Amino acid sequence: MLKHQLNKYALLLAIIFINCSETKILDSPKLYITVLGIAQDGGFPHIGCQKECCANYYKGKIERKSVVSLGLVDKENQQKWLFEATPDMHTQLAVLENNHLKKNRIIDGVFITHAHIGHYTGLMYFGREAYGKTDIPVFAMPKMKSYLEKNGPWSQLVSFKNIKLKKLKHDSIIHLNKQLKVIPFLVPHRDEFSETVGYKIIGKQKSAIFIPDIDKWQKWNRDIIEEVKKVDYAFLDASFFKDGELSRPMSEIPHPFIKETIELFKNESFKTKNKIIFIHFNHTNPALQENSKERKELKKLGFQFATEGNIYEL
Repeated sequence: MLKHQLNKYALLLAIIFINCSETKILDSPKLYITVLGIAQDGGFPHIGCQKECCANYYKGKIERKSVVSLGLVDKENQQKWLFEATPDMHTQLAVLENNHLKKNRIIDGVFITHAHIGHYTGLMYFGREAYGKTDIPVFAMPKMKSYLEKNGPWSQLVSFKNIKLKKLKHDSIIHLNKQLKVIPFLVPHRDEFSETVGYKIIGKQKSAIFIPDIDKWQKWNRDIIEEVKKVDYAFLDASFFKDGELSRPMSEIPHPFIKETIELFKNESFKTKNKIIFIHFNHTNPALQENSKERKELKKLGFQFATEGNIYEL
């Protein structure tokens, strides 16, 4: 009887030890991506919205959502980077500082995808009216770089040396350190003022792609299914759930509807679907709401949804 009890006790200790070990690994990665924002450029709640989706925020039923952004953190090398300079960048940098990595330098670099308001206008906080420091690296493609250099108020950030522009090239490799690489790649989008890129982020063991904005998967010269299979995490444009979601013609602002993306992946394995992490939600998208039936149904199929604070180990 005593031997049986001792064996039970030993088994219990082993289970606790294993669980604690797993928790430690999951809770304390040294190299990872963290989600800092999930909303489309206008944020959530959205300007001018009187619909139930935004009304639920004012009624206290749902929390505010920041504009789409990822943080890249390397605790071993004491470095951190930001993907997108959103209108919420001031609070997103504070989250990186307080919850992830505190250091003298506010950020080691900012990667911009394109010149739509949710993706670059946060650079204003680096100016003398706000942060006012110098030589913050900002990575941008040639047209994006030129746009910032030649148009105010962004040109003042350059002339006052608040930011230091780093020119990117399609499919070139940026070595951030010995264990981290970033590769920008062009995607088709409404390029009024700049190109649009997605990013591949490559860590020690895992990799991710980040494509918050693209017109339609079929317009891209790459196969999105094959691109997802090559990585461990795929943060993909989920602006709208389906056609007819807005009262205006949605052809004016083309994005791949979530329904189109899941149709493309319908014959793929659960493992492949599980790599997809939807991000960049418009306020009208029911999948933005955590308890919506649309979201619950897609999760059963394997698809994931970015949530602020989520961590993905690299």
